[in-house]
Formats: sequence, structure tokens, C-alpha cells
Amino acid sequence: MAFFPKISFQCEVEEYLSKVFRNSEQFKGLCVPVLEHPEIQDILLIPVIGPRRGIKKHASEVIVGAHCGYAVLRGAHVYVPGIISTSKFLKAGDLVSVYSDIEGKCKRGAKEFGGIKVFLGNGISELSRSEIFGSNGPLNGMGIRMIEPVYLSPSFDNVLPSHLFLQNLPSVVVSHVLNPQPGERILDVCAAPGGKTTHLAALMNDQGEVIAMDKIANKVKKIKQNAELLQLNCIKAFCYDGTKALSIEKREDEQEGPPFLPESFDRILLDAPCSGMGQRPNMAYSWTLKEVTSYQPLQRKLFTVAVKLLKPGGVLVYSTCTITLSENEEQVAWALETFPCLQLQPQEPHIGGEGMRGAGLSLVQLKLLQRFDPSAVTLQGMDINSLQDSREDDLISLANKDCIGFFIAKFIKLNSK
Repeated sequence: MAFFPKISFQCEVEEYLSKVFRNSEQFKGLCVPVLEHPEIQDILLIPVIGPRRGIKKHASEVIVGAHCGYAVLRGAHVYVPGIISTSKFLKAGDLVSVYSDIEGKCKRGAKEFGGIKVFLGNGISELSRSEIFGSNGPLNGMGIRMIEPVYLSPSFDNVLPSHLFLQNLPSVVVSHVLNPQPGERILDVCAAPGGKTTHLAALMNDQGEVIAMDKIANKVKKIKQNAELLQLNCIKAFCYDGTKALSIEKREDEQEGPPFLPESFDRILLDAPCSGMGQRPNMAYSWTLKEVTSYQPLQRKLFTVAVKLLKPGGVLVYSTCTITLSENEEQVAWALETFPCLQLQPQEPHIGGEGMRGAGLSLVQLKLLQRFDPSAVTLQGMDINSLQDSREDDLISLANKDCIGFFIAKFIKLNSK
């Protein structure tokens, strides 16, 4: 499922739906339905049809990189930078089968590839091989227009970029759980690329202040670009390491950026760096055990800073896009023991499951947590017939479960006595 929060409220829902519907009629007249979420008013749901079986493969092959492959599975066409290899005699207008090189072993410009690859579907080549790989060829244009993807999900290239922002459902839910209010000062600790940052600003009606931090300069630039595109003026983005964002002394220069004095923020979102095991689609996972286990200490450093920066009575939301116990429920148990000032709070909306046992949390505490775990959903693959026969309520129910793996915990900081 793909999810679109309506970040800007300049258009009515009907206008969004009509424009999205027109764009989604791209697969031989098939119209993929666009649904309004019954509980969260700024979300449009786009169901994904697939995997489709029995698609005839063509002799002419195009190999793309893993990141391009993920984009195709989400509904994108293939652009030239993502193409690694094509058949020797590829011409514009040829029918081709598109595959993803999931191990990164295909050499750019190769005329054939015998390594491990995943079939993504069929398309029509917009360019010849010489145009794709030639020194004078286009660098960023469309290379393959997908017409028979394994998963049918409409492409939203250049559709309402100042009104719609593509996000997964849990990523939208977490901003609502934080529930920022107009006039408040909000901190988004690890903000890039800015989807949640911009959503928070929109929920505040662009009134107040949203401080966004990330320690990678190019990612901070992306946050600023998204804020400008969506015309959100209350966002201030800084290139800064969140583990160093706390200052114990007031600075003479009175800068508005980090580091910050203790108790500077009304609400804080810590969407922490994590092992990312909940990300979908994901055709390969190559991280070592050492890399996976390295995140828990970093998350605790960031959490400690966030607690100190939060005002008494303020709200802290901790989230990850992974499914491991050590990065989720164990972190909650550690936080409650380490910081007696913190108390778990109910979440609204709560459309995911409860927390996982095994970290020593009580059943009452587990019910306050929100875990999205797609492994708990048995999917047979939705084909065209089942889509047409499905009721809207059934599609929405599936959308609430068939998403990325995600975890959310909400805390309030009690007043000091």
C-alpha cells in the first residue's frame, strides 16, 4: 500500500481524488482506487495490486540497480540513472523485461547479466542503448515506461508536488500521535528527508516553530527543499548531530539553532536511526549482526538528550522503522527505568498492534505501544478480480496492516516536584 498525507489543505478532497484518479489510469485502462482513511483525515490510501502472476517475459532485458528496483515496485517508471545494463541491440520502442540487480554485481554498460536478479515487470524503452550509455546521451530522462509491472501501483511523478507527500501509513500516524499544536516549539531530532517534519508543520497550521536536525548536510538541504515546496515557513533546519544538541549554558550569541538549553521544547519527535528491518519493499538485507546491534547505544544517547530538552508536561514520541525487540520494547523498558519522570501515554490514532512481549513490560504497558508488523499479515496477492470484488472497508482494513514494519511509543514528562 502507498500512503499520501495531504500536507497542504488548499484543495478540497474531491479535487485531490479527481486529479489522482486521472493519473492512475495508466495500465491499459485499469483505474487503481484511491480511498480516504476513515480515522485520519489527511491520508489518501492507494492499494497495490499484486504480485501479478504469469506475466510473459521478453528476450530483451534491462537491469536496474536495487534502489531503482524498489522505486519501480512502488509504482515508478525507470529513469536513465537507474539503468545499469541493457541488451546489445536495444532500440527506442522495444518491449523489454526489467530486472533488479539486488547484489550490486552488474557492471554499468554490460550487454548481458547472469547474476542474481529479480523480475520487476515489462515496459517500453523510451531510448536506444546508445542514447542511454552514450557520452552525449540524456542523464536524467525516462528510460523505460513500465506497462506491466509485477505490482500495479500508479506513478505520481509531478502530480500535485506542492499538495501531496508520499509516505507510508505509520510515518503519517506518528505525526498525529505527537499531536503538535499551533504556537508550540517542536523538535524533530533526526528529521531527514523531512516527511514527518513537514507533516508536523502542516498539523500546526504553520504556526509555531519546528526545529529539524540531521547531521548530514545533503539531507538537511532536502528538508529545506521540501519545506519550501510545501510553502511551510515555520520549519528551521540545521545540520547538527542530535547527540550533541544539549547545551548546559546559555550562549551569548543567542542563536536560534542547536545546541539548545534544557527544557526548550513542548514536544519532541525522535524517529531514531535504526536497523531498518521494517522497510518495504526490500529484496536483500546485507547488514552484519555487528551493524544491527550498533543502533541500540546510539538510540539511547539520542533519547537521553531528548528527555533533557523536553519541557515538564511535554510529549516525547520515540519511533523506529524496524521490528527488533532490542530497538523497540527494550528501549521503552530502559527509558522508564532510567527516567522516572517519563510515563507512557495512550496513542491516538492507534491502528497498529500492541507491543511485543519479552522486554519485561506489563500487559498494560504493551497495549499503550503501537507496533506495525506486516509479517503478521497473510497475503495471497491481490489481483484485478479480487480488487474489484473487495469492499472499501476490506481494502482499508488491509491497508492498516499491509505496510512497513514500524514502532511508536509516546511518553509524557511529568512535572518535577
